[in-house]
Order: sequence, then C-alpha cells, then structure tokens
Amino acid sequence: MRMPARDHASTQQPRILLVEDDASVASLTARFLGNHGLECEVAAGVSEAEACLRRGGVDLILLDLGLPDGDGLTMLRAQASKTPVIIVTGRGESVDRIVGLELGADDYVAKPFEYRELLARIHSVLRRTRAPVAVDDVFRFDGILLDRSRRLVTDRNGSPVHLTSAEFDLLLRLVQAGGKVVSRDQLMTALHGRNAGPFDRTIDVHVGRLRRKLARDPAQPPLIQAARGVGYRLAAVVSS
Repeated sequence: MRMPARDHASTQQPRILLVEDDASVASLTARFLGNHGLECEVAAGVSEAEACLRRGGVDLILLDLGLPDGDGLTMLRAQASKTPVIIVTGRGESVDRIVGLELGADDYVAKPFEYRELLARIHSVLRRTRAPVAVDDVFRFDGILLDRSRRLVTDRNGSPVHLTSAEFDLLLRLVQAGGKVVSRDQLMTALHGRNAGPFDRTIDVHVGRLRRKLARDPAQPPLIQAARGVGYRLAAVVSS
C-alpha cells in the first residue's frame, strides 16, 4: 500500500479508532491519517478497542473483522448504532462485507486499499455524522417523526428507532425527496461520495434494514418502495 504525500490538514482533528492486529498496517495507516488531519488511536484487538471506546470521544471506527481475541462482527453489532463504523478487512468473500452492512456498518474498504480511497471514505462518513444542521428540521410521515438536528427517529408509538448513521442519512435523503424516486447512484453519493457499482449491494442492504425497523402493517406495501432498475422512493406523505 503506497502512501501519498502529506496534505495540509485543517486544525480540527476528528478522532479515529483503528482496530487492526497487523502492526505494520496499523502503523502506516495511523501515520497517514495523522498526516492528513485525523487523530488515530490503534487497538490490536477487541479488548483494547472496547477499553478505548469506554473512554469516549471516538468519532469513527475503522474495524478489521479478523481479530486475535474476538470476532469483529460481534463488536460491530454492539457498536454500530453508537459510533460510525467502516469495515477494513482482507477477507475476500463479499458475504463478509454484506453481513457487516447488515449488522450496521456505514461502509467498507477491502485490503489492499489505496490510502486516498480510505481517506475519502472516512471524510464522507464524518461529513454526514458531524455536519451542523438546522434546529427546526423535523419531518413527519406515516406516523413516524424524523428530527434532523437531533438525528432522532421515533416510531408510530413515539419510541426511538435505533438507526446507524448510514441508515439515518439514507432515510433523510428519501424523506427530502418528497415521494420522488431517488436513484441508487444518488443514494450512494449522498452516503459514501461515490456511484454504485453494478454489483454493489450497499444501498439495498441499508434499505432492507430500514424496512424492518420502520415496518408497517403487513397488509400494507413497504414504506420504502423500489423503482425497478432505478432506485427507491418513500411511499408516504411528508410534512415538516
């Protein structure tokens, strides 16, 4: 993995937790991120990572799935609704990435990766999760409330719905479209800053999770409907 030259970074330093048991990969990655305006703490396994998370202040987790003292997927299941997660793994099977997305990961990068791509994915997630928002952005649809400023969704009974950052932003993009179809490329760009590849199921996995979490009466059509070969739309009237 070749490291490009250092950029001039801003003074604000988001804190990244890199969970990686390969010391050489961890060292190079941490140095690169540090050179590009990101504070990076390295954990060699699950126990170290959990100790770091208990101290708080982590803005994003870069998570390897193959760890010496536990399963990265188990850690992901526990953290996904609390802290944004990007899977960074050398596992070749696409099923591992799909399972990671199903468990709430925001994105994934496969090893060997380009450092520029990793940096772009990190900034894409951080822009969504740390960006300032208006205090009065509240939307209602199908008995559900979405509060953009608080990044909160409540269900038809008023109970909080626990969404990952990617799920929240996908739902927000559909809500803002007001019932119009949003293409998979538009959704992928809004979430991850890139177009969807022909075999990329990232958006489909997020939509599937949202459908389950916001499920209607089974007699009704799903709240998020597919436009075959194009994208998705929200099948509800939105008020703000």
